[in-house]
Amino acid sequence: MHKLLNDSPGEKIMLLGNEAIARGAIEAGVAFATTYPGTPSSEISLNLFQMSQESDLYFEYSTNEKVALEVAAAAANSGLRTFCMMKHVGVNVAADPLMTLAYVGVTGGMVILSADDPAMFSSQNEQDNRYYAKFGGFPMLEPSSVAEAKEMIKEAFELSEALGQPVLLRTTTRINHSNAFVTLGNIQKPHTKGRFIRDPYRCVTVPNVSRGLHVKLLEKLEKAGQLAESSKFNFVQGKGKFGIITNGVSFHYAEDAVKDLGMEDQTRILRIGFSNPLPEHLIKSFLAECDKVLVIEEGEPFMEEAVKAFGQEASIVIPIKGKSKELFSRLFEYDPAMVRKNIAQYFGIAYTPAPGMDTSDVPEIAMRPPNLCSGCSHRATFYEIKRAAKEMEMDIICPTDIGCYTLGFLPPLNMGDFVICMGSSVSTACGFGQATDQKVVSFIGDSTFFHSGITGLVNAVFNRHNFTLVILENDITAMTGHQPHPGVDMNRFGLDTYGRVNIETLVRALGVEHVSIVKPFKVQKSIEVIKEALAFKGVSVIISQEPCILFAKSIKLKTARPFMVSDKCTDHKDCINGIACPSFYIEDGRVKIDADTCVGCALCAQICPENAIRPLKK
Repeated sequence: MHKLLNDSPGEKIMLLGNEAIARGAIEAGVAFATTYPGTPSSEISLNLFQMSQESDLYFEYSTNEKVALEVAAAAANSGLRTFCMMKHVGVNVAADPLMTLAYVGVTGGMVILSADDPAMFSSQNEQDNRYYAKFGGFPMLEPSSVAEAKEMIKEAFELSEALGQPVLLRTTTRINHSNAFVTLGNIQKPHTKGRFIRDPYRCVTVPNVSRGLHVKLLEKLEKAGQLAESSKFNFVQGKGKFGIITNGVSFHYAEDAVKDLGMEDQTRILRIGFSNPLPEHLIKSFLAECDKVLVIEEGEPFMEEAVKAFGQEASIVIPIKGKSKELFSRLFEYDPAMVRKNIAQYFGIAYTPAPGMDTSDVPEIAMRPPNLCSGCSHRATFYEIKRAAKEMEMDIICPTDIGCYTLGFLPPLNMGDFVICMGSSVSTACGFGQATDQKVVSFIGDSTFFHSGITGLVNAVFNRHNFTLVILENDITAMTGHQPHPGVDMNRFGLDTYGRVNIETLVRALGVEHVSIVKPFKVQKSIEVIKEALAFKGVSVIISQEPCILFAKSIKLKTARPFMVSDKCTDHKDCINGIACPSFYIEDGRVKIDADTCVGCALCAQICPENAIRPLKK
């Protein structure tokens, strides 16, 4: 039995933040869950997917976040408790239905999780999705700890049903990926079958209906504001004339800093956990008790701007600071030392930072840039495209996309010139091909192609653009942890209830006239096929088929067959300078291969001019 299905209330277990959130949803009686995987939210969906095999929970990996939200919206309007989760940039994809769903509302509890990523550990931006709550008119909750995240999602379902409105649960990477002890609660039995009751004057958003729905949305928001005033997630602790208003993990940093600085008798802290609508009266009364206030929040000045406005409305004239060059930045994550220093500085508390450890005798840590795995087929594909273009004397532009293969922009491959979001490689290829005389070769993964690359390809065929699209079909959603997508053979997981979409058939059905398949570890044959595709005038598609090596090893599709560099090597270093596989290293000026990490893809053996790379004999 999955550990998160263990029905033992009161037991304390160590959980990852995302595991705690998944457990909280189960305790809340969630019946329906949808997602498109994205770090830092991925482990929530993984655990729900696994639990769905052992319970009545319906779970699906949807094609993209927009689809996930639309599927979930239907379930939530059939009376089921529904959970839709995504990373912060995924909310951009789901924004179209999201904004109107706020008008329509729900008849069953619905929680939409946005996992924000301050410091961009795995993302292309660090947007602050609290503004989506304000923009759309959604109630929003923000946990400050792993344990609270589990409890808060249960409250979010209750709040959603009380208001008839989806609730946003905003987490950050520090919550999602921290570990802590969590006390298990009772598991509520889910209602797995609902009934949709026709209500076109709520659910059919033609203009005349939506005008009335907007009025009702504002009424719901006003009610939510009243609930925020008395919410247990918004509270004041401490006493004194110094005030700190904070949220999320910053609350614990501030709490510890006040203790460390000996300010407990001088400082009161207002923790905001129900953060949209903000509790206006609570904040105003808090300000009235303070001589000076500091707002501590990662990301944008979401609370700070509102707090200043509330203070002005109440004619409270005190210093209120937060974001500034001297204090807190809008960039990246905060940490306890930074918070402690800024609190001391702002409130004029004597503070001497603890001396740092003397590391003068410690050698500098070598840089370890992100890299494609040993045996990654993307490396072979990039190398072959580069070789083919060079031999054809082509000046190529390479739009790329979101996935492992984005790392192809690094030297020595240098295959990645432009990326902005999921699916953009195909659409931007249209623009580059039309605006320049350069040959355009764009790259997209199979999961990303299903997510948002298909529409760009439809556009390319219709408008007769001229570029080559390389679809890197590695049989899984690799970067976020090996989740399935519509092109995956689910029988490999022992699941026979799923369909499968064939990429080649789909591409041909869209009207692409030149479609070719390559097996990237057959180097010379692949280069020949690639040259034909590059020479084609119009839209050509190359499908590079090879399973993700980590996935293939995990399901026993492949076993390692390491190679070694023989004495025939004359030190050309074409292997290192051409493909830079992380299994290579230099010892005594000679190229070596680490047998423990080499998987035996034989790419290096095929490009070595001396044929000096051979399978290692056991």
